[in-house]
Amino acid sequence: MMPSRHSFGEFLTTQSAQISLNDFLINLVLTALVGFVLGRVYVKFGRTLSNRDIFAGNFVVLAMTTMVIITIVKSSLALSLGLVGALSIIRFRAAIKEPEELNYLFLAISAGLGFGASQTVLTLAAFGLIIAVLALRHLVRGRNQRPNFYLTVTSAADPGATLPRIAEVLGEHALGSALTRFDQTPDMLEASFRVEFESLAKLHACNTQLQGLAASVKVSYLEERGVGA
Repeated sequence: MMPSRHSFGEFLTTQSAQISLNDFLINLVLTALVGFVLGRVYVKFGRTLSNRDIFAGNFVVLAMTTMVIITIVKSSLALSLGLVGALSIIRFRAAIKEPEELNYLFLAISAGLGFGASQTVLTLAAFGLIIAVLALRHLVRGRNQRPNFYLTVTSAADPGATLPRIAEVLGEHALGSALTRFDQTPDMLEASFRVEFESLAKLHACNTQLQGLAASVKVSYLEERGVGA
C-alpha cells in the first residue's frame, strides 16, 4: 500500500539524526585551525598579486560556515531538500582574478564539508597531504625560478615608443615576454607584459633601453616574490 502525502510529510519531518555537541565543537575547532593553517600556507606559497593576507582571512570563516551548514543539513532530510532548493536560487558573484584563488577556496570548502560530515580523520589526512604537495611544489619551483616580472610601459604619443619597438627591446634582453594588456589613445600608450629575465643585469639593461625610446617613457616592474626571494 502506497504511503499518503501526509505520512510522507511526517517522514520528512521526523527523520533526523542526533548530533553530539562534543563532536560538533571538536570538529568546529579543528575546522577553524585548518582554515587558519590554510591561510598561512596561501600567504607563504601563493603567487597571486592581490593582497594575500586579506584574502586568506576569509578561509577560517568560509570553512567554519560550510561545516556548520553540512552538520545541520545532515541531521534532517527535510533540511537537505530545502538547501537544494535554496541553492538553486542563490547566485554568488565574486571577483576571482586568479585560478589559484579558486583552488584555495575549494580546499577551505572541502575541509568544512569533511568535518561537517564527521569524516575527521580522513579530512585531516587529506588536508595534510595536500599541504605537503603545495610545500614540495613551492620548494621545487623556487630552486629553478628566475626573476619573473610584470612590466608596464607608459608613454605619451611618440614615434619612438611604439608597441613593436617596445616588443623589440624586450626580445633583445628578456628570456621571454608575453603581452597581457595594451591601451592606446591619441595622447598616450600603455602596454603591460609578463617578462622573464636571466639576471638583474639584463633587467637593468632593458630598463635603460626602454627609457631611451622617448623622454616621456615610464617603466614599472612588479615581482610577485620580491627580487632575490
